[in-house]
Amino acid sequence: MKSDPISKIYSGKRKTAIAKLRVSKGAGLITFNSLSASELNLLHKLALLEPVRIYEQEMSQPVEYNFSIKTSGGGKEAQIQAARLAIANSLLALSGSDTLRKAYVKYDRNMIVADSRRKESRKPGDSKARAKRQKSYR
Repeated sequence: MKSDPISKIYSGKRKTAIAKLRVSKGAGLITFNSLSASELNLLHKLALLEPVRIYEQEMSQPVEYNFSIKTSGGGKEAQIQAARLAIANSLLALSGSDTLRKAYVKYDRNMIVADSRRKESRKPGDSKARAKRQKSYR
């Protein structure tokens, strides 16, 4: 028995931020941590709308889904990037279009592929992850 792709929860990760996205039928509204996307600052709003705009341009039809995003962990920028990844992956799964995938990769590969870089851990006895203790010969 195959599950309905609309009732599925999609997720995105960036650094330590995790975004969980719930898709429902609607008019293309985006809510981010129970705030409307229009209430976010300009750059965050544009980052969240990028996958939607590319979808509308490539598929030549408006998005008929509402996106409800809840994020946890990380900073504000990482949460926005994780939400952007979740929106793009959900639109890819819902449309199943290969031309949309190519358009996302051409625009920004990190829109559909998670950036796996993490902060390097500190080493014991040292001050930072890469910095070593100075030696004094005199």
